[in-house]
Amino acid sequence: MIELRASDLGDTHAIAGAIAGLVRPRDLIVLIGEMGAGKTAFATGFATALGVHGDDHVSSPTFTLMHSYTSGRIPLHHADLYRLATLAEVADLGIRELLDMGAVGLVEWGDVASDVLGDGMSVTLVADDDDDEDARMIFVAVDGHAWDSRWELLKNVLRNWTLR
Repeated sequence: MIELRASDLGDTHAIAGAIAGLVRPRDLIVLIGEMGAGKTAFATGFATALGVHGDDHVSSPTFTLMHSYTSGRIPLHHADLYRLATLAEVADLGIRELLDMGAVGLVEWGDVASDVLGDGMSVTLVADDDDDEDARMIFVAVDGHAWDSRWELLKNVLRNWTLR
């Protein structure tokens, strides 16, 4: 696990951008955190770094369940599972199938559906206890082997925010 500290919104965007610089088609990134933890802010920084056009406003897909952006380096599917009640509903979204067609996925609240989503990276965002409301602790971990060949490079690009 990589433990990071984002001092402000700019750091959150930069961390997301550093990760986006290393993603490949078929990568899944699950965003974990309470309401207001910064999951959508992370998604915004991630999409920007992928080259998603500025007129494609990145927002939380809470009510539409998924937003797709095709203007960047890799197609991006950004899903929010908060309103889904069953794993069958998650499976019906076809997230894994979309990734298999050469896209990358960001899934908010996806930690509850790991059985359906499969292996990937998890990014946990936690509000920091200091007085700055934009400060976050960010924990990056992976399940499976998709990041094995990129793990050291990932640690290197995130070194400016690393706690240890």
